[in-house]
Amino acid sequence: MARDMKQYAQQLLRYPEMGISLDFSKLPLTEDFLTEMKPLIDRAYSDIAALESGVIANPDENRMVGHYWLRNSAIAPTAELRAKIDEPLADLKAFAADVLGGKIVAPNGKKFSTCLVIGIGGSALGPELVADALPAEGLQMAFLDNTDPDGMYKVLDTLPLSETLAVVISKSGGTPETRNGMVCAQAYFADKGLSFAKQAVAVTGVDSTLDKVAVSEGWIKRFPMEDWVGGRTSETSVVGLVPAALQGVDVDALLKGAADMDAHTRVADTAVNASMKLALAWYAAGEGKGKKDMVVLPYKDSLVLFSKYLQQLIMESLGKELDLDGKTVNQGIAVYGNKGSTDQHAYVQQLRDGLNNFFVTFIEVRQSPTDTVKVEDAFTAGDYLQGFLRGTRKALSESGRQSITISIPTVNAYTVGMLIALFERAVSFYASLIHINAYHQPGVQAGKLAANVFLKLLASAEAALSEAPATAAQVAEAVGADVEDTYHALVHIAESGKAAWTLGECPCADTFAKA
Repeated sequence: MARDMKQYAQQLLRYPEMGISLDFSKLPLTEDFLTEMKPLIDRAYSDIAALESGVIANPDENRMVGHYWLRNSAIAPTAELRAKIDEPLADLKAFAADVLGGKIVAPNGKKFSTCLVIGIGGSALGPELVADALPAEGLQMAFLDNTDPDGMYKVLDTLPLSETLAVVISKSGGTPETRNGMVCAQAYFADKGLSFAKQAVAVTGVDSTLDKVAVSEGWIKRFPMEDWVGGRTSETSVVGLVPAALQGVDVDALLKGAADMDAHTRVADTAVNASMKLALAWYAAGEGKGKKDMVVLPYKDSLVLFSKYLQQLIMESLGKELDLDGKTVNQGIAVYGNKGSTDQHAYVQQLRDGLNNFFVTFIEVRQSPTDTVKVEDAFTAGDYLQGFLRGTRKALSESGRQSITISIPTVNAYTVGMLIALFERAVSFYASLIHINAYHQPGVQAGKLAANVFLKLLASAEAALSEAPATAAQVAEAVGADVEDTYHALVHIAESGKAAWTLGECPCADTFAKA
């Protein structure tokens, strides 16, 4: 027992002034491991220093990577870049104050009560995390974050539409999911006799397609996105801060939490660098090849979306086929999770007794001001939550399962900011350790291109249909496409009510005709 306590103390890193601690005792970073990793560690410190200085850190797209400047513009390499951070920040805070204070009102003269965010991926996951984690002291938050029409109208039907401020977020303005959500929202507003433009704000690149639409239609406001901030690292940019400010979040506190974590993890001393130690723990667990999945278990309902947020941040950043030298490496870390203690009734059984192909990241929130009711004897619900966290951690360790425990005092704007920065910088360090580009997403682009090909097939397959029934193979031959792809296109066309579908003995024998 004394040995366990000694290892805990040796493997614990605390930032008392920030209230955060990281416990690596169940995934210890040994002296031998740290010595072996020193050349890669030194390279990682050098790489992130160069990134923050403004070098081209995303070579595939020939871009700087500047999300760390967002919470401390003084470190941005030029006065022009500093202005592009400071001016939009001041502008968005003033705009939010005018909306919440009633200086900017809805067309009916009433104060806005709801904010509808329309985005996808990094343009939605960060704002959704903050909206779910922190109370709405300003506008109530709603999201269109997919191109599923049923999901969109489920949200739109619940809105107090005449007092809803729409915030459309897209760097290019051409992202299909965001564009589709915007078009559906515009039609919905119009059906209710309202002008979407008079209740709309654009967060987009200067002179983008969306920017031009906002100008031509006279939207209320536009905020500029920069090409040196990627979607998955954009929560401390206008992407995350515009919705957060409208929600009533203290954005200065969120930025300070991120800036304080940046400052602590900018120090090239691994003993006191939480993000580097986190990256090294990922490396140790998966042998630098992502051999183990990351299970994220926050023991707090307000952080239930954190694992979803980390999925994009980590998997889109680290899941790469090639390294920076063009060598095939197929890197990545799979991330999944929900919340404790809910998952103790779901997949913890497998975590303890099944495949040992993961490590857990527990997130403990130490304080709960509402935890006053005794649910059994002298124990509160919060006592049970702590018991389940500690019991699960111990049970997993006894079965040889590794874990990291991150503890914060409470969930507020400051602590959310520092958690975001902690993991952003861990991703940067890990990417350098394994020598990959964390800031592009060629796999995502490949999926978009394939989707566009399928959309063209939908149009050509529908045009090829006649009143005479035809199989997918016959239609595919007519349009010069893959048979299976054509079959799926025809099924979609039929289920949309635009074709007649007759089942055969197998899909090969199914026939389709113009409806």
